[in-house]
Amino acid sequence: MAHSVIVRQLPEPVLVEDGDTILLAAQFSGHEYPASCASGNCGACKSLLIRGDVELLPYSEFALTDEERAAGLILACRAQPLGDCEVAWLEEGEIAAHPQRKLDCRVTANDAMTHDIRRIRLAIEAGGPFDFSAGQYAAVSFAGQPARDYSMASRPGSDSLEFHIRLVPGGKVSPFVLEGLKPGDRATVEGPRGISFLREHHTGPIIALAGGSGLAPVKAIVERALALGMQQPIHLYFGVRDERDLYLEDHFRALEKQHGNFTFTPVLSQPSGETARRTGFLADAVKADHADLDGARAYLCGPPVMVETCMTALTAAGLARECCHADAFYTEADKAALTRGAA
Repeated sequence: MAHSVIVRQLPEPVLVEDGDTILLAAQFSGHEYPASCASGNCGACKSLLIRGDVELLPYSEFALTDEERAAGLILACRAQPLGDCEVAWLEEGEIAAHPQRKLDCRVTANDAMTHDIRRIRLAIEAGGPFDFSAGQYAAVSFAGQPARDYSMASRPGSDSLEFHIRLVPGGKVSPFVLEGLKPGDRATVEGPRGISFLREHHTGPIIALAGGSGLAPVKAIVERALALGMQQPIHLYFGVRDERDLYLEDHFRALEKQHGNFTFTPVLSQPSGETARRTGFLADAVKADHADLDGARAYLCGPPVMVETCMTALTAAGLARECCHADAFYTEADKAALTRGAA
């Protein structure tokens, strides 16, 4: 039995027989498909599974990490379709290949940004250099505390690392960060990780959407894009509940004055009183402002419901699914619930 596989970059679907891989069928049909080893070891044929299901033959974790697989990436050389499906190979600049590091760090600052968010700055004292792409995250552990994943809010190449950590009620690490972490304390950083990073060769509009402390990676992405001199329109929407949850507004207003292609829009979902600001949900703001997002890219980070509703709004406005780069914030309780649900 043959399955029809749409490859976004190819002019016609590829028919893949049971037992064959997408790469093998594409090559047999006379199409070029980015590849090298064809054995699941190099990652050159890494692709996004847009629709459908595939079974992956054994492959090296260096070619495809668990987090990449969870984000919908596959290896065409190891992917056997289980039915009709749609894929797109990753273009130049779609893969971030940085050495994995374990850094010994020292806390240099713990600043209150809101009533429940702290900005933590770390100096790297051993294990560097630390190369990463704007938007990626790392596993961070403080003395005596379990590791947690936090996104870098600092730009690549900065002298120190910056993380934004929000208090999670009932959590173990965030209460310690807000109440007990102080300059001079030790920290360990392992990474980088994540595939929701700035595509630096992209020339179309950029839509950046952040909820709460999800501003951290979005901040890094926006600052990196502006530092590179990217000239396309860059729109940053920052969604919070109320005035007291806003932070770094002065910073982004200053960037607006420096860069004519950048706009910053805070959106309050539950304002406690009258306000002149935009109100409602981020997804609604996107719908109202952008009717046609063909050719754009979006970067999203925040609570899962925010990410899901905004991605729906973005794709409804014509943004290709593979051009939505998202990291949803899952607490340890969220992860446990997901695990129970899959059991």
